[in-house]
Amino acid sequence: MTDPRAIAGKVADAVSGLDGLRLATSLAAEISWLPSDPSGGAVELAGNTVEIRLLALRLPLPPLLASAEAAVREALAGTEWADAHLRLVVAGLAGSAVGG
Repeated sequence: MTDPRAIAGKVADAVSGLDGLRLATSLAAEISWLPSDPSGGAVELAGNTVEIRLLALRLPLPPLLASAEAAVREALAGTEWADAHLRLVVAGLAGSAVGG
């Protein structure tokens, strides 16, 4: 069995490398002295579903989400979540994405 915290961190790293998206993390992720989820709470591995909460920094969304899906699939390869259903949730849109 693969450690879910390690896999969440691996998924977070994959998404962090993408241009135009970032993880929608909780405040606790900003506090380095607290032992917390390496993904800052933005990645959830539950059953046969992997949910990633994202902040879009630009538009259009479809190509950004396609890149995110490819990166996440690569990060999950060889794990028990390799064939999991992916749920990419755009939890927020940066003002810069809409000219603000």
